[in-house]
Amino acid sequence: MPLSTQVQQAVATRLDRFFDGLRTESAEYGPDAALFLDAADETLQGGKRLRARFCHSGWRAVARFADRGATETDPLWDLCASLEIFQSAALVHDDLIDNSDTRRGRPAAHRALQQRHVGQTWAGDPEAFGRSSAILLGDLLISWSDDLLEQALAGHPFAAQVRSVYARMRRDVTVGQFLDIAEESAWKVSPDDEHAQRALRVVSLKAARYSIEQPLALGAAFAGADADQSAALRAFGLPIGMAFQLRDDVLGVFGDESVTGKPAGDDLREGKRTVLIALTRERLDASARRLIDEMLGDPQLDKDQVAALQATIAGSGALERVEEMITAYAAEADRALVGARLDNASVSDLRELARAATVRTA
Repeated sequence: MPLSTQVQQAVATRLDRFFDGLRTESAEYGPDAALFLDAADETLQGGKRLRARFCHSGWRAVARFADRGATETDPLWDLCASLEIFQSAALVHDDLIDNSDTRRGRPAAHRALQQRHVGQTWAGDPEAFGRSSAILLGDLLISWSDDLLEQALAGHPFAAQVRSVYARMRRDVTVGQFLDIAEESAWKVSPDDEHAQRALRVVSLKAARYSIEQPLALGAAFAGADADQSAALRAFGLPIGMAFQLRDDVLGVFGDESVTGKPAGDDLREGKRTVLIALTRERLDASARRLIDEMLGDPQLDKDQVAALQATIAGSGALERVEEMITAYAAEADRALVGARLDNASVSDLRELARAATVRTA
């Protein structure tokens, strides 16, 4: 069985066990709360378990090199699972902020909660209920990720190092999310030639560090990594994270809905000021740039309008440039592993994970 499948199955088992315990503890809350817990559980269904896989790989690369009894234990799976719960929290809030209707081919959490309101024939506005409940759902998931993290670190010799990385990860992604929101407004008063750099800052904080660099660092810290090992894994993880998010940006405009689970061109309707958009605007004349700005962020864009924007982006050369950036980031990451004091087999696994993160259709 491939290592990635083993990790996914182990994390899924750990999450099931965790939620079984929560349901037992929460029985006193009553049936309405059970509805809420079911919604939380649903957010963890599907997904690539990317953060858990990178966390496990960071641990394995250090533990096997140091011959520190590189056997997976429940605390390690607790740590990996805590990342997946935090990711669910981030997605719940992200979909709410973006007003997205779907996630992984199913209703986004606020829409699913809205549907539960309708199904229960409760009074009031179902949409308002869904949005308010999703805010609380995201907060609940964050608290659960903390609970599982602390369970993983009980009596652990490197608990302080792991907590420090985890805390920085949470700060970075939260600030990155705000900057992502801010850029949808701030672009108008920012010089055009600064848009790409501003978008790359969002990519770094909201996605690259959080999705790959910091999960790697967490796993490494859990295994007792020294400064050189941590530096090598971070030097690998950051550029792969940048490439991963740039690939996401491409899929957000050009992706196949049947594969991504989200409507084609959703990023265009949401008005995301990505690197792809910034590079497109740099290559257009003033009138074409104004047209892009008028259309971007219109939730009513139809298929023909999306297709026109796609053609403009591709025709500007921005899509080709982003593909070149993805390739360059992947090469930079690969160089960071050369000569690193890490387990050789684990380094090969990291390179496979990097390809999976950057060369994908979903």
